Amino acid sequence: MSRLTRIAVASLAALAALPAQAQETEAEARCTAAMDLAVEGVRLTEASYSPAGDDSPADHCILRGVMAERTGADGQPYALRFELRLPDDWSGRFLHQFNGGADGEVVPALGGGAGIGDVPALGRGFAVVSSDAGHDGAARPDRGLAGGTAFGHDFEARRMYGYGAVETLQPAAMALTEAYYGEAPHHVYGYGRSNGGRHGLVQAERMPGAFDGILAGFPGFNLPRTGLQSALDIQLFLSLGGTLADAFSREDLTVVAQSILNACDALDGLEDGVVNAMMECQQEFDPQVMVCTDGQNSDCLTAEQVDVLVARHAGPVSAGGELLYNSWYWDPGIASGNWRFWNLESPIPPWDHNPLIATMAAGATAQIFSTPPVEVGGSPQELLDFMAGFDIEAGSQAIFARTGDFPESAMSLIAVPNVDDPTLEAFEAEEGRLIIFHGAADPVFSVKDTIDYVERVQANNPEADDFLRLYLVPGMPHGPGGNSASQFDLLDALVAWVEDGEAPGTVEAAFPEGDAESAANAGHTRPLCVYPQVAQYAGDDPAVAASFDCR
Repeated sequence: MSRLTRIAVASLAALAALPAQAQETEAEARCTAAMDLAVEGVRLTEASYSPAGDDSPADHCILRGVMAERTGADGQPYALRFELRLPDDWSGRFLHQFNGGADGEVVPALGGGAGIGDVPALGRGFAVVSSDAGHDGAARPDRGLAGGTAFGHDFEARRMYGYGAVETLQPAAMALTEAYYGEAPHHVYGYGRSNGGRHGLVQAERMPGAFDGILAGFPGFNLPRTGLQSALDIQLFLSLGGTLADAFSREDLTVVAQSILNACDALDGLEDGVVNAMMECQQEFDPQVMVCTDGQNSDCLTAEQVDVLVARHAGPVSAGGELLYNSWYWDPGIASGNWRFWNLESPIPPWDHNPLIATMAAGATAQIFSTPPVEVGGSPQELLDFMAGFDIEAGSQAIFARTGDFPESAMSLIAVPNVDDPTLEAFEAEEGRLIIFHGAADPVFSVKDTIDYVERVQANNPEADDFLRLYLVPGMPHGPGGNSASQFDLLDALVAWVEDGEAPGTVEAAFPEGDAESAANAGHTRPLCVYPQVAQYAGDDPAVAASFDCR
């Protein structure tokens, strides 16, 4: 053994003999010691340190824990699992990351995604918490694809999913954050998309003083009612014969998109494949122009296909003519892969080419939104058959029903409180700020429903403009996609509003680079306008946002 080797071995032995914390950096040691933090109702299970890297936007500590452990009325184990990420370079801000879908998974607490821009909240110095909303999405593998929604057979699990998980976790996560840093966060934010956007709007009503600012993207705030729309979609598409994917080919939906563009693209002063003047477009576009004329067999649709699309856009209606969810806007984003993925074809396992709307929505409609919950098979075909045979009018009653085992309805538990007559006065009184954004071509939640909700708030509360903003994204489906300027940062706008009093106005948005669906506009920028304003081309370079005005 050489002298250098002996020195190296001796050095390693000496290092190994040091106390564990002496081998760690100060930040790593503090993270390890966080396992000893005591907060009532919390059982910490892990503390690990994550240095900045490809999957980590900042040096930070990850705390994982469990709350509300119990056995449900359905005999299944339940718990609220979470992770809290605490950056070394803390800004003093806290973000509750509300997650999407049926929850059931602790999504990494990074605070990123649509509406946030390139740098997630964790990379900006926010402490971020994420949870599974009180149930394990894989807890019932015996129910196949319906297993992720089987928690709906337990009332308390429904309540946790609806609102209880955030109410339970928020104060505990705040206490852990304060204990870790030695001081409380100076500003607290909430952020989510889809079901996560629903969580945000729900908590603006239920916990009006808990969040200084909430950012809600394409929110499913009327969630139980959307199950009625999902059933209508499937029944209409299957009425054309064959499979859902057979109802409309990709070429068929391109015809729809081009017909909308022919009628509406120039309404904003520039033909660029995007309809900014979406409200005006609903008056200008006549779906019947898509019907094949005598002798025409291309670049058109059958009369039956057009009738199906018209009925789909009209939304579910009762026998007495009552609209049971809402109607939808015509937008060229209907030709996007995202729209097809949700409504017609999801060619990835385990859906076997049945779209998510026919599987996840079926499980939710049967087991979470209906009272009493309905047993449903877990194969893709069984879920599709359930929706194909679903009684929409009876279902519209089941979402409001209560029983002894389910003393609150699905609408009461899951939809935004006062959804049909909102004021957000309590949120306003706490000086909260709320930004909502929604794509005009969303195939899952109607952008018109979001507009109607915001307009009801505005009609009921003359001060709504002091705390509420809505941004519509032309062409965007359920999240980024289509020919849309879907890259924008509303978190910065929200922070400036909350902390500096700078009410948000026009925000710059960009079309993504390298996306085939926005190829002609790739890299171009557009203004994202505060509703009801729309972007109008004012001349000069059509590739830059400065050439447009919000009017």
